[in-house]
Parts: sequence; C-alpha cells; structure tokens
Amino acid sequence: MRSGWAGIVSKFHPRRREPDLAMPLDAPIVCVITRGRGTRGSQEQLTLLRRLGAAMHAGATMIQVRERHMDDRSLLAFVRELVAASHGTTSRVVVNDRADIALAAGAHGVHLKSDGVAVADVRRLLPADAIVGRSVHGVDEASAVAAAGACDYLIFGTVFPSSSKTEDHPVAGIDALTRVSRSVQLPVVAIGGINVSRAIAAQKAGAAGVAAISLFTEAPEMDRVVQELRHALTSKEGNV
Repeated sequence: MRSGWAGIVSKFHPRRREPDLAMPLDAPIVCVITRGRGTRGSQEQLTLLRRLGAAMHAGATMIQVRERHMDDRSLLAFVRELVAASHGTTSRVVVNDRADIALAAGAHGVHLKSDGVAVADVRRLLPADAIVGRSVHGVDEASAVAAAGACDYLIFGTVFPSSSKTEDHPVAGIDALTRVSRSVQLPVVAIGGINVSRAIAAQKAGAAGVAAISLFTEAPEMDRVVQELRHALTSKEGNV
C-alpha cells in the first residue's frame, strides 16, 4: 500500500454500505475489471460509470477497480460513485491493492497482486464483512495463499491468450487451471482471453467463475455480456 494511507483515511470517512452481503461468493462469479482513461467528471468516465452500473444490475458479482492512472482523489471519488451505484444489487466493489482507498470509500473489499502485501495484513485493516482476493499464477502459490488463510477467492491466469497482454506473455492453459482449482478449497476465478465458450471450459476445469478486462470494456453493452456469461455458466449443462 502507498505511504498516503494514513492521510487519506484521516481526511475521508468511509461511507456506509448497504447491509452486509451474504458470504461466501456464490458461483458463478463474474468479475468485471475496469479499464478507463477518463478524468473525473469527463464524459468518458461518466459513460464508464453508467456501463458499470448496468453491469452490476445485470448480475456482475464484482467490479474490480484497476485504475492505475488516477491520482488518489480521483480514484477515491470514482470508487465512491461505484459503491453508490451498487446499491440495490448484490455486486461487490473491490479496489486493486489500495486498502486505504477501499476503506475510505466504503468499498466491499480489496484485490491484491500476487506480489502484494499479505492477505492477513490487509484483512486486519478492513471491516469484518470485507472480501479480500489475490492473484496467483500456479499451484504452489495458490496453495500457500490458501494455507495462510484470510483470503476469500483467487484469480488465476493468464489462462488463454489475451489481447490485453503482449504476444510473448506466458499462457497457463486450461490444464494448469484444473490443477490450481483442485489444489484449494477457495473459489478460483479464471482470467485471460475469456469469452463465453472459454468461460464454460474454465468452469468445467473447476473454476468458480471468470474475470475479464477487454471482454467487457470493448463490448458495446457491458450488461449484455454479463448476462450472456451468467446464462452460459448457469445452464443445465454447467457445473454450478
């Protein structure tokens, strides 16, 4: 976490969320990871907030805020807007790495990078009902995180070739996803090159759901993609 944590939390007070959401995360998990470039109040950002709100009402399990270009004030305001938009839905808003922003904005939790701080350290900073997830890239890492406790879910990838990664970026493949899913009791969410057919393949490999960036950000209607994924992953042929 960044050094400005104490200053942000002392200056801003977390807004109350809606009543506690049921835990644990129920499959199928559909996680929308944000990729916006607009500045605060810009038409681009307002459009993104509207699209993310529609995705939440369509059944997105989580919105993972991954806006690395934003300064702290802009990020805090953006997360607060998303938390407000989540009211009346079962969607959770989690913030990438920034427990300080999540706490100040009243978000539902934090998602940690594979090389980030320990889950238990972040857990101690957050409300008891917060969710904390972590990215992992292999069986040993997944098993270690699960054994340490305090984690609610794992995101594993890159499972399939992804347009958001360079051509030489390692691709884990479906067999690796199967091994990771079998190695832990935590929900494992597949990421990387996800589309509807690959989401079904990931589910058959043991994943509790999927996460994506480009699939949602490049779609004309983000909410329709969420609906298609949920329908595919809850069909009679699925494993849910």
